[in-house]
Order: sequence, then C-alpha cells, then structure tokens
Amino acid sequence: MTNRNSFGIVGGDQRQIALAESIAADGYMVYTHGFDRAPPVKGVKEVELEELAERCDTVILPVPVTADGKKLNAPFSSKGIPLDDYFAGFMVGKAVYGGMMGRLFPTSNLWEEVDCNDYFIREEFAIRNAVPTAEGAIEIAMRESKDVLHGRKVLVAGYGNIGKVLSWMLKGMGADVWVSARKEKDLAWIQVFGYHPVNTADLAGKKDFSVIFNTIPAVVFTAKVLAGLSTQTKIIDLASAPGGVDLDAAEKLGIPVLQALSLPGKVAPVEAGRIIKDTIYSMMEE
Repeated sequence: MTNRNSFGIVGGDQRQIALAESIAADGYMVYTHGFDRAPPVKGVKEVELEELAERCDTVILPVPVTADGKKLNAPFSSKGIPLDDYFAGFMVGKAVYGGMMGRLFPTSNLWEEVDCNDYFIREEFAIRNAVPTAEGAIEIAMRESKDVLHGRKVLVAGYGNIGKVLSWMLKGMGADVWVSARKEKDLAWIQVFGYHPVNTADLAGKKDFSVIFNTIPAVVFTAKVLAGLSTQTKIIDLASAPGGVDLDAAEKLGIPVLQALSLPGKVAPVEAGRIIKDTIYSMMEE
C-alpha cells in the first residue's frame, strides 16, 4: 500500500544519501534501493525495489540517471540495477524525479506511461548547483598548481551559471580574471563586473594564463587555440561531454587537462543533496 508521506530513492551517489537523510529529517519516511554498500542512514530503510514501489508514490532517481544507457547510476549497489522493462514497470503510476531523464526513455517503452520530471533542467537547480561546482573547481586549481590564485591570470571560458559564479569567486580572491563569451550582452556584463572580456571566437592567441576553467560543452579549445598556450597552463574542464578541449591535441602539446565532472557530488554532497531536495519540493508544489 502506497503512502503519500513516503519517498523512494533509487540509486545515486553521496548526493542521494544526503538527500535521503535530509528528507527523513523533514519527517517523511524514506525508502532506498541500490545502497546496500553504503552505511545505514537514520530514518531511512533500504529495501528491495518491489517493496519500494509498493510503498512510495514518489520516486527519486539520481543525476545523471545513467552513464552508459544500460544500468542506473548506482555506485553503492553491489549488484547493479539494469534499465529495462522490469525496472520501468515499477515506475508506472509513480511521480518520478531524476536528472537527465531523457537518457532513460530508450531503455523501455513503458517510460511513456510514467510521470517523469527532470530536476536537472530546472533553472533554480542549475543556479544553486553552480556554487559547489565553482568552489570545487577552485579547490582543484589550488591543489594542482600548489599555489594561491591571488594575483594570477585566469580565464573562465563561458558565462553561464557556473561561469558567473566562478568569475565572481575568483575576483573576490584577488585573481586577474578574464572571461570569454559569444554574446555582446554577456561581454558587456563581463566588463561591467570588472573582468577582462574575451570573445570566445578570439581565444586563439590569448595566452599566459595560469589556469583556464572551461564551462562550455563544445570543443572551443582546439589544437589552434591550445598551440598558443604555455605547457605551464592548467585547464580544468567542467563541461559535460564532449567537454571543451581537444584532448588529443592537449596531450601532444603537453598541456595538462583535468576533467572535473559532477563536482557537487564529490566536494559538497550534503549541500548538493539539499539542492536536489529543494528543487523537487518546488516542483511538487507547482
């Protein structure tokens, strides 16, 4: 028998563990599946998928829901959770929330009968998630360079949510911040905030950066652009696949590239879990 005061959380990383704990702290009953290798969480019960579906009207899936299109993203599951008609069948009749939900649809035609809600595409999720992403990127830059960023010439490629937050944090640390964008409106805002504006199309020839933070999910750091950089420049690629760097060219030129994906779940899972919870609560209220 389902309970409207119960949430089911299936699969995920440290973010979903923190999410489960946070929802339980709000007074709801939380059932999980796919966390048999994780430490137990107060107020949270690990059950089989059948029981979770029986007890919960609302099911939360991870972000991303899958990395390979075959299994659910469930690093704490010892067996793995295949994505097929069997799995999708348990979701029919539920309100299902997940990140990058479109990746699920090719795995079963039954998803057409499921109330699917993608929290990853929500603007408030993206904006709030930019903070732990930016902090994580800065931590990586300082660790890898073994130096402070104060006074260093850095480039932020892209002026979306992450680019905005990251530029602001870097300037607050005293870095010499350059920011690239394509739109004239963005370039104007970049200048107003006291950064050095660079048109993304003109990155070739720009050099002497200690660190480059890429947020653009398209290959803008081509062999031509990379050829103008010093081998001392470190590139931290925050963009989702295919990323923003020609990795083969970077390797040949000896330019180090650090691919830093899903940083919120790695550097700040507690906050990342709260962000997911708040976003889902807002979606449910609507």
